[in-house]
Amino acid sequence: MTGHPVFGVTGWKNAGKTTLVERLVAEFVRRGWRIATIKHAHHDVDIDQRGTDSWRHRAAGAAEVAVVGGLRYAIMRETAEPTLQEVLGRLQPCDLVIIEGYKREPHLKIEVRADHTKPMAPADPNIVAIAADSQPSDGTGLPWFRRDDIAAIADFIAGRISDQ
Repeated sequence: MTGHPVFGVTGWKNAGKTTLVERLVAEFVRRGWRIATIKHAHHDVDIDQRGTDSWRHRAAGAAEVAVVGGLRYAIMRETAEPTLQEVLGRLQPCDLVIIEGYKREPHLKIEVRADHTKPMAPADPNIVAIAADSQPSDGTGLPWFRRDDIAAIADFIAGRISDQ
């Protein structure tokens, strides 16, 4: 993929993906890791607010607008959706990129499941573990973690990316 170690979190809507990503980020940061995240949305994303100066710049036709503040900046670009590779290529060096979504991309993933839901992609060889509140009975043989066992999930991810 890129020079960044990458691990994904996937699952059906409302399965707890964002909560798991948030908790994993906090756990890895607590361990001293530098973490980046990528969230894939299936709808138009707008980080800008109607009526702000930067929104007005875009509404006037600017193809790219940078908003710069004291502690962060964002660049908004009017373009077709970039590939995951293009987004990864723009990230600063880090210890791990956690990706939420991009379920069809070929990176290692943990599938988050609400109880009693069927697997999202039972034949996907890139799904290497399952996070659910109870042990799945679908016979995949994949490692299973309780969704709240963040330290064990983080240990698993750390072990898998060290093999990459």
